Amino acid sequence: MVRKINFKIIVAFILLTPFSVFAQDDSLMNLLNEEVKPERQEVEYTFKSTRVINAQSIERMHQGQLDFRINHRFGQLNLGSYELWGLDQAVMNFCLEYGITNWLQVGIRRGNVDKLYDGSMKLSLIRQSKGGIHNMPVAISFFSDFSLATIKDSARYHKDTRDRFAYTNQFIIARKFTENFSLEILPTYVHRNLAAFDEKNDILALGVGGRYKLTRRLGLSFEYFYANNSKKTTTKYFNPVSLGFDLETGGHVFQLFLTNSLNMVENRVIAETQGDIMKNGIYFGFNISRVFGGKKNKE
Repeated sequence: MVRKINFKIIVAFILLTPFSVFAQDDSLMNLLNEEVKPERQEVEYTFKSTRVINAQSIERMHQGQLDFRINHRFGQLNLGSYELWGLDQAVMNFCLEYGITNWLQVGIRRGNVDKLYDGSMKLSLIRQSKGGIHNMPVAISFFSDFSLATIKDSARYHKDTRDRFAYTNQFIIARKFTENFSLEILPTYVHRNLAAFDEKNDILALGVGGRYKLTRRLGLSFEYFYANNSKKTTTKYFNPVSLGFDLETGGHVFQLFLTNSLNMVENRVIAETQGDIMKNGIYFGFNISRVFGGKKNKE
């Protein structure tokens, strides 16, 4: 009796073993055939610094980073040899920008035109990504700035402090198309509390900025804004345009460029550019950026 039971057990084991092996093989095959999910990667270093030239770029300071920036403009090239083609004149401001988090940057600036102070924030909303299931083709940030003119005895400003404020709100929509080429558009709204009798307080503008990397440390940058400020005002204004080079040397980024805007704060660049490029109303300028702490921007 015992032998019959053992025999039945042995037969059942032999018959069931192939099905168990086949089931295990089938599970292994399913695991092998299962699609491996690619890892999502954020696209970085779309631009070399936080500015294209005058315009804001999609870049911001990472958490704990501090950017010290000096912006400098000489006089117009058409001033001739007596003014050394504008080099005898100088307009400048300096700027501090700090990364509170990896998605929020704040800044403060001071310029010598109208003793202008301005404060800003740049908020990263969406970041361009690749390699994941749901890729994001563009990066989007929101930039906001307010400025205050503190000059005394000015013919432009009256005693009411409210007249001295101006505001800029802007979306930055950027894409890094290749390792060498990046492009962004900047829908912008500018409000000035004080404008001339024949000028608009509210200005709408659309900007475009781009960068083409020539070498690992050298790039060509350009920008242009179309603004709806009237060309029939007493003071004639032009759309700002700039073209220049970015050069990285260690922790510094140098920008050398030509522009038709003497101003450097957003509301004045967009609404109050007076250089006529058709009459050589062009300024030579440079920006110097030095980043301290945190993760350095490199490519």
